[in-house]
This record gives sequence, C-alpha cells and structure tokens, in this order.
Amino acid sequence: MFGNYLIGLREGLEASLVVCILVAYLVKSGNRAKLLPIWIGVGTAVTLSLAFGAILQFGSQALTFKAQEMLGGSLSILSVGLVTWMVFWMRRTARHLRAELQDRLDAALAMGTGALMATAFLAVGREGLETSLFIWTAVQATDDGVRPVVGAALGLLTAVLLGWLFYRGALRINLAKFFTWTGAMLVVVAAGVLAYGVHDLQEAGVLPGLNSKLFDISGTVPKDSWYGTLLKGVFNFQPDPTVAQVVVWVLYVTPVLLFFLRPSRPAKASAQTADRRVTAAK
Repeated sequence: MFGNYLIGLREGLEASLVVCILVAYLVKSGNRAKLLPIWIGVGTAVTLSLAFGAILQFGSQALTFKAQEMLGGSLSILSVGLVTWMVFWMRRTARHLRAELQDRLDAALAMGTGALMATAFLAVGREGLETSLFIWTAVQATDDGVRPVVGAALGLLTAVLLGWLFYRGALRINLAKFFTWTGAMLVVVAAGVLAYGVHDLQEAGVLPGLNSKLFDISGTVPKDSWYGTLLKGVFNFQPDPTVAQVVVWVLYVTPVLLFFLRPSRPAKASAQTADRRVTAAK
C-alpha cells in the first residue's frame, strides 16, 4: 500500500505543480479570464487518464490467462521504462520547471484559446497516462485486494492538497531534493514491478525458468503475515522469487540508483570551465 501511495504522491504532485504554475502565472500576469481553457484541458487530461486505467482493468479481464499474463508482463516492463525516464527527466528539470512552463504558456497565449487548452492537456495528460499505467501494473504486482488502489488514491489526494498549499504560498518545497529522494524510492518500487513483469512472462511461457527458484523463505516470511504483506506492499518483495526475477531486479536497481543519485555537476561551474578552455585556446 505504501508503494502505491508513493506512486500516487510522486506522480500526482508533478501534475499538481504543473497546474499550479500555469494558474498562478495567468493570474499574476492579468490573464485570469484565460483560466477556463486551462481547466478544460486539465479536466480532459484527467478524464482520459481515468478512462485509460478503466480500459486496462476491465479490458484485461476478458482475456485468457495466458494473454493476461503476457499483457501484464509487457505493460509492467513498459511502465518501468517510462517511470525511469520520468524520474531522470524530473531530476534534471525540477529547478527550471517553472520557467519552462511559463515560456510555453507565453507562446500559447499568443496563439489563442486552443493553444492554452492543448498546453494544459499535454502537460497534465502525459503525467496522467504514466500514472494510470504504473499504478495499474503496481496493483497487479501486489495482488492485495483494494488496498493498493486505496493507497494510490490517498497519494493522489495528498498531492492535490500539497499542490493547493503550494499555490496559496503556505508551503515551500525544495523540488530538486523532493524529486530526487522520492525518485530513488520509486526506482526501488519500479524494480519490484519489473521483477513481477518477468514472472508474468514466465507464467505465460514467453520466458523460461518459472520453476527455477533462487530461494524460498515462505516459512520464515509467510505471504499472509503482516510483515510479509508490508514487504510486498512497499518493495513488491516475494519470498520465493525465480532466478530471472532476482537477476533482473539487481541488474536494474543497482546501475539506475547509482546513476540517479550521483552528484550533479553545477551548470555554472561547467560554463566557467568551458570559458577557461576557450580562453586558453585563444
């Protein structure tokens, strides 16, 4: 449940901050009358994201078991790829998110109402579709009734509240640090989803090694125990993984976390170094 709460919070806060920045800029620049197209674009993006999640949930139920496993495994791998790209993109652009959105909004204001709707729709829709896909695959991975859905919903509601407080000026967020640490935790969650996707493909017969268990500690960590449920909900941990699941988990989480958490080189320092090289060359 915590893992899904983190997904809802992390992904939802991105969308909330985008909306807050767009709305605040229009209000402060004297374009309050242009807010309606923004809200129409946001509402359309949210509706599309919910519809996409419903199609995934109810459409997959009509498939055979093998087709369900192939779909679940394939979408798990796809969602992990999208989320990995997203956390790196947000870590790189968090400091400049406001300026980037304001530049887009200036261009949209010059083009008219349709451009404003499209700007809001694209900015929120991308986050919404990614969120729907990743939450769906994470819920399939946990297989823990409605609690994962409740966790994701609570995370989204928290994100909306934080976004509103951010807009009202009652909350100051160091976006760079927030997205770095939540991104690192999300990488661990994504590793569990990836391992579960591999297990789905093994059950579908696409990948071999379903019966080659690396270890089985079900007696020590029962799946139905409170701590087994906790580990499953937070890390998608299972006490009897296959060799392929563990190998994929390690090969994903180790390099991604090391690369993600490495100190970033300040842009100013890089520019100064480049200037010195140019001067020396002259």
